[in-house]
Amino acid sequence: MDSAEQKLPPTSAIPESPDPASPASKTSPSGSPTAHSLRNEIRVWTRDLLIAIGLALVIIVFLYQPVKVEGTSMAPLLSDQERIFINKFVYRFEPIERGDVVVFWYPLDRTKSFIKRVVGLPGEVVEIRQGIVYVDGAPLAEPYVPPQYEDLSDFGPLRVPRDSYFVMGDHRISSNDSRVFGSVPSRFIYGRAVFAYWPVDHFGSLSATSTTEAKTK
Repeated sequence: MDSAEQKLPPTSAIPESPDPASPASKTSPSGSPTAHSLRNEIRVWTRDLLIAIGLALVIIVFLYQPVKVEGTSMAPLLSDQERIFINKFVYRFEPIERGDVVVFWYPLDRTKSFIKRVVGLPGEVVEIRQGIVYVDGAPLAEPYVPPQYEDLSDFGPLRVPRDSYFVMGDHRISSNDSRVFGSVPSRFIYGRAVFAYWPVDHFGSLSATSTTEAKTK
């Protein structure tokens, strides 16, 4: 019966040095320790790269969603046909805040998604006088609205309902927003715009948005 342990003959206690001239004693470059170490290092780097790519795909698929902007109501922040990423889970851990650029189901037609900026929070009174937005009687600083995009008309006052948000586009004279369809219930808001990736010259983080329709890719 074969044994897992083998005994060496007495004469082989001291191994014989190989003859350098013998063909069997030659070592090819590919079999050198250096080449073996390089192959192992390449395998490790390849494995780590594949893991990193896999994790990135999981994050993009489950945490972020690409959307395409349609319209100019969020200009100059967002342009027509621009591509951005939205964070779909951020509001499970953080509250919606004033200034957030949010994506939501259009209250008058839930087959459509809109992207706007949050202006009024639940329970606040929003009023617009000659284009200036007042929240609870105090004027709201809005550096994201260029003078040429201001709408000098009046609106309100309107108290934002509980669990709802007053949203507006930055391009005020070309925006279908809460001045038209009212406040947006929090349950309709499903993401926050976080990053623009196309066109390349708009590549970067987002901090604000407006009345622009966004369609899921």
